[in-house]
Amino acid sequence: MRFADHPTTESSIDIAATPAVVFALVQDISLPGRFSGEFQGAEWLDGATGPALGARFVGRNEHPQVGQWETTSTIVELEPDRLLAYAVGDPANPAATWRFTLQPAGSGTRLTHWMQIGPGPSGITPVIASMPHKESRILHHRLGEHRANMEATLAGIKDLAES
Repeated sequence: MRFADHPTTESSIDIAATPAVVFALVQDISLPGRFSGEFQGAEWLDGATGPALGARFVGRNEHPQVGQWETTSTIVELEPDRLLAYAVGDPANPAATWRFTLQPAGSGTRLTHWMQIGPGPSGITPVIASMPHKESRILHHRLGEHRANMEATLAGIKDLAES
């Protein structure tokens, strides 16, 4: 695995609630902070109060090996009740892209959380540069961390949507 290949990971869950109910939770940009071990929350910028194409938000993160940091993200895809995606950093060359996709599944919803590292530089870029012989291992580990947080977020959204 190489950074230049823009590695991805994803996780899905079936939720016994309509896409409208699930999307109402997904569009709350701060909600994953309740479930993720890394993402701590977010606030809209520039007067935005909710998702819209081009709307920006600042997210707060924390990692035991890195400490705390903030990123600015931009909504790059939005289809109410179907899709919400945002690019971290420069939307034209993002450090990462994150996406929630909702599909009707029987009387409920299949929610998929997907993310891609790169193509732009990110916090992992200098780590790989300092240990290029471990690039694949570093990326596998980082994607595993992201996937664990994604799964926790999906489980939390499921619990809220079904309650």
